[in-house]
Amino acid sequence: MPSTTQQPARPRVVIVGAGFGGLMAARGLRHAPMDILLLDRTNHHLFQPLLYQVATGILAPGEIAPPVRKIMRRAANTRFELGDVTEIQLDHRAVTVCGPDGRTRQVPYDYLIVAAGAQDTYFGHDEWAAHLYPMKTLAHALRLREQILLAYEYAANCTDVAEQKRWMTFAIVGAGPTGVELAGQLATLCEELRPEFDQIDPTCSRIVLIDALDELLTSFPETLRTHAKDRLRSLGVDIALGAKVTDVDTNGITITTKDGPSERIETHTAIWAAGVRASPLAAALATDAEVDGKGRVRVRPDCSVPGHPEVFAIGDLANLDDLPGLCEPAMQQGSHVAKTLRRRVSGKSEPTAFAYRDLGTTATISGKDAIANVFGVKLHGLLGKLAWALVHIAFLVGWGNRAGVLVRWLFLGITRTRPERMIVTALDHRAPDPTSPDSTAPSTPSTHKRESNAGASR
Repeated sequence: MPSTTQQPARPRVVIVGAGFGGLMAARGLRHAPMDILLLDRTNHHLFQPLLYQVATGILAPGEIAPPVRKIMRRAANTRFELGDVTEIQLDHRAVTVCGPDGRTRQVPYDYLIVAAGAQDTYFGHDEWAAHLYPMKTLAHALRLREQILLAYEYAANCTDVAEQKRWMTFAIVGAGPTGVELAGQLATLCEELRPEFDQIDPTCSRIVLIDALDELLTSFPETLRTHAKDRLRSLGVDIALGAKVTDVDTNGITITTKDGPSERIETHTAIWAAGVRASPLAAALATDAEVDGKGRVRVRPDCSVPGHPEVFAIGDLANLDDLPGLCEPAMQQGSHVAKTLRRRVSGKSEPTAFAYRDLGTTATISGKDAIANVFGVKLHGLLGKLAWALVHIAFLVGWGNRAGVLVRWLFLGITRTRPERMIVTALDHRAPDPTSPDSTAPSTPSTHKRESNAGASR
């Protein structure tokens, strides 16, 4: 007579977000006796540290955004679904998922890992989003790339000098790694575009790097910060530190320094690389936990949420010892949580509290210059560039992407040619005359405000 004994159900693990932390957790559980559901609102894993290179025409989108299904295709216990997690019911151990067709459903879990990342915040001025170009998602980078290229096309056809200057001025708010690297690449792009335009000189562009703090790249030692400032200035970048943005509109931004008067920067391209806040899902986890000033939930030493040992928060969503919002802490936390769950389901004692291993930080400034602080060794120039390249190649997902990016870099270094410079958006002939000083920028639509939050799963 056949046995009617049922096998015990395997633990169900739901991972929200396929960014650095979520993907590392999923890969760490791919051989565990568990059923894994990986959810993300995009179908790709985005390597954000190189997003600015998509925006400046160096890399193609697919080279830094491999499909999640391809990454996890050999994990037999893992299933990926495209969906937006809109609610977490801690008491019922379930999440609400809105699928690509707009329908919602409840997904139960035994263990939950929330790695939903962060989104842009505008310090209480959400109305600014309609006039800013954020840098959180692949869509943001592609839109910015078109805006930069279109800016020079509009400038080349301007007869009004003031409007031409407005098109050839780029303001970058935020002097962290993203802002610094973007400023350096914009300055380099201007040099490369110079022989291609007869009507204008792209090297006369104004690039302004703005930050409310008194220093740029605050996570780096002073010697490397000084080198970065000197190098940026030698590239023609204006650096405005201790400057707070007080107003943003279609035709420019206003900044105010601590000791000086307000300054108006006339531009159609204001880029937002400052100010992030944790995904709104952090608030749903904070029934028995605190939330810090950036919206991050304060977690226990093992990355679990207080009051819910079956729920973990990692990456930009979580505050554990005030670690920086970088890819390395998120990756290490994802690996730690995966190890914790593997040991928990096997009945072994759980690992000790999470301990972050600081492997160093890097930032590139120009084609042949970068700064790196690796294991306490401070590098700049070509040695810094080599360290920067090795770190980024190592952290990219997939050997195909690593090889593709490396080839692109070598091609750029040899030919000084950026292959990703196509403008695919049709011109809006109904837009106001770009030679008019009162015209609005046809490529700064109000939809930016809606799409600026599209990267909450990172």
